[in-house]
Amino acid sequence: MSELCYYEALEVSRDCSGTELKKSYRKLAMKYHPDRNQGDDEAEEKFKVINEAYQVLSDDNKRAIYDQHGKAGLDRQGGGGFGGHQNMDDIMDIFNSMFGGAGGGGFGGGRRRGEPDQKYNLDFEVEYPLKFNEAIFGVEKKIDIKYKVSCDDCKGTGADGGKLDSCDYCNGQGQVVMKQGFMSFAQPCPKCKGQGRKATSSCRSCSGRGYHEEPDTITINIPAGVDSGNRLRAQGYGNQAKNGQRGDLYLTFNVQEDEHFVREGSNIYIEVPVFFTQAAIGDSIKIPSLDGELELNLKIGTKDKEQFIFRNEGVADVHTGQKGKLIAQIKVIYPTKLKDEQKELLNKLQESFGVESTPHNNSFEDAFKRVKGWFKK
Repeated sequence: MSELCYYEALEVSRDCSGTELKKSYRKLAMKYHPDRNQGDDEAEEKFKVINEAYQVLSDDNKRAIYDQHGKAGLDRQGGGGFGGHQNMDDIMDIFNSMFGGAGGGGFGGGRRRGEPDQKYNLDFEVEYPLKFNEAIFGVEKKIDIKYKVSCDDCKGTGADGGKLDSCDYCNGQGQVVMKQGFMSFAQPCPKCKGQGRKATSSCRSCSGRGYHEEPDTITINIPAGVDSGNRLRAQGYGNQAKNGQRGDLYLTFNVQEDEHFVREGSNIYIEVPVFFTQAAIGDSIKIPSLDGELELNLKIGTKDKEQFIFRNEGVADVHTGQKGKLIAQIKVIYPTKLKDEQKELLNKLQESFGVESTPHNNSFEDAFKRVKGWFKK
């Protein structure tokens, strides 16, 4: 079986920049993180691979060796697998921004696990769809959620009567040591999930989960300018700990596309179809904008794909409130069929321009002479 390419693992091209690399790694790390895929061995394996790939490709020296010699070259250099203090700091910074660290209000924040023997995180994340206009202008939403509450019958352990025995896989340590190349690193025990203890029989009340789910409806004010991938923290609406305290809910937005407007950050693009005669002689036309309409003045000889920029007509930045640009891109439309009368009128128009209407004649005159000369004996 062939070895998975690090670039393929991170879903980037070989000439990607460091920013592109980090962005893709962040997305994949969130997707396959064990906290979000509990019990999924395939996701856990993918998570290991993308971490290994990022540690190599985010280091310029290791990346150069890998590009030239592959993973075998890294093994010879002693640089494969997990290692590299600077890279690990970088990865932990990303993890802290996604799953840990101090959490304030609004966007960003972290993830809290709760008590050591609790089977779920206090914070949890929900992907929430938004219509295009809702993301642009902001909206108030009522959201139905389910949050976790510790099972009273088993005291949140998932074990019948709350009785737990020492895990026989990790001997109660909660960790197992894995080897990769010449490096060794510890990770949570897959059998007891890092607890060091396991249930001999499952709690009947919660089926061994250690929690029940409770419904809740919350009202959230979503600010103007949010975009796909943005996270909003709803403080105190997460899962509930044994002491009754609730964690935080994180909404990750997925914004729907619009039929006419294309968003890129705080800028908005719109394609404007114009007939070839409008492009040739110029015209003043109305185009839609986020706030209504704008007047677009086509100059004489407007070109296909030419762009007209309207400042402060884009999306408000969710942090600063400053608006981006609306960029109107021209699409010149040509007729596919012509009536005899239309052909006659166009021919007369072309003749009226004289030599200006046949620019190819002057452009290719020298080329025709050279080609003829090639075949002279």
